[in-house]
Amino acid sequence: MSGHSTQNTQFLTRTQLWDSQIKEVFQEDLMGWKYIDLITDRFPDGDTLNIPSIGEMEVQDYAEGQPIRYTSMDTGNYQFQITDYVSSGTYIYDKFKQDAFYTDRLVAKFVPSMNRALQERMEKDAMAIGPDNQTPNSTNTINGAHHRFIGSGTNETIIPEDFAKAHYALQMANVPMTNLVAIVDPTVAFKLQTMANITNLMTPNPQWGRIINEGAVTGMKFLMNVYGFDVYVSKFLKKNAASETINPGSGNVTAAAGVNNLFFSASASPFIGAIRQAPRVESERNKDYQRDEYVVTCRYGLDLYRPEALVTIVTDTDQIYV
Repeated sequence: MSGHSTQNTQFLTRTQLWDSQIKEVFQEDLMGWKYIDLITDRFPDGDTLNIPSIGEMEVQDYAEGQPIRYTSMDTGNYQFQITDYVSSGTYIYDKFKQDAFYTDRLVAKFVPSMNRALQERMEKDAMAIGPDNQTPNSTNTINGAHHRFIGSGTNETIIPEDFAKAHYALQMANVPMTNLVAIVDPTVAFKLQTMANITNLMTPNPQWGRIINEGAVTGMKFLMNVYGFDVYVSKFLKKNAASETINPGSGNVTAAAGVNNLFFSASASPFIGAIRQAPRVESERNKDYQRDEYVVTCRYGLDLYRPEALVTIVTDTDQIYV
């Protein structure tokens, strides 16, 4: 009489097992909206808000006995609009609910996943405010300083001097030089961490030694401050759809696979926004299709309120492995 083995009783052995847990993807932290100056409380209805603006007075030379020249103060109007109406939806059929082992866990993830999808869309829109409101292929000069240029490093990468250029541009625009923030692409973070003139400092300086041991980035924030800018890393920065060429005055520079790195003064509130409808969840039964449907919708607007408080440095993203 023979005993049992995997050779003669293989049908009693499960060759594949299914866990009760579901593997989920890692998700990046979102940070763009914390730099948006929300004006929802000043925007009670409608989809367009007009904000009047005033400039400075003129001063003229005066001569005794001559009439004083009277001038008016420059005025203008800034118009903000609600422009984005986004949604995310899904459904599940009755038959699937009856047959699927993971139904409960799947349905429980519907709303959080749809809300996350909306948040990522809003994050990308927030990161694109500046580039979308600047003129491409132009230095966007304000008070004689460039507010859009291509990285000065080899193969259009960022070098520390570019941080100084951004600092200079904000100073020339009379922007408050406090709470300076730089949001850069991961490729820029890599280049900064591996630049020779930075790594050479690690041996004599314990501060740089800490960076080589622990890394220059924790979460989304650098452990270093570059020319006054606290540097953060984001994968949601806007990528250019085509090559961009900018002439900074010393010859044309082209970024082939360009990403828009943002440098700004958070104290100046360069970005403005309003949420007309916060993410709202709705669900209903569709008897014709025999399924349950889930929808999340949101309505908001974003704009560049103070162009002078923003500097964009375009860099190539294909240099990480060069």
